[in-house]
Amino acid sequence: MVPEINYIAVVLATLSSMLVGTIWYSPRVFGNYWMKAAGVTPSGNSKDALRPILVTVVVSFITAWVLAGAAFIAFDFYGGSFFVNSLFTAIILWAGFTAARFITHDQFDGRPNGLTVLNISHEFVTIVIMAIIIGVWPA
Repeated sequence: MVPEINYIAVVLATLSSMLVGTIWYSPRVFGNYWMKAAGVTPSGNSKDALRPILVTVVVSFITAWVLAGAAFIAFDFYGGSFFVNSLFTAIILWAGFTAARFITHDQFDGRPNGLTVLNISHEFVTIVIMAIIIGVWPA
């Protein structure tokens, strides 16, 4: 079976992740804490952000595409509401892959627990918003 995917929803979900990240890591929200805890010192040169932003767009698209496919498979298997399947799938995938892997790597890297919580919380919000967008616009 090939999952049916609404690519407009995937693109919107990709863009939503950029918006969430821009807000989440802004100095007025968690940006100052993140920079201090992660040991990041901004160069002041906006060109330095270009590569990470492009990588983030590509990776966010892949995440949204996989989530849309997984949500369709869950919907096809369980039936019911596509929206609920999308949310449930997103939360399960976040817990089993994103949060679990962040926690493991951050423990070995010796990162502060607060930084781990900040980053996995950001990923949770990002994935849930992606799931909402994908869930309201099924293929």
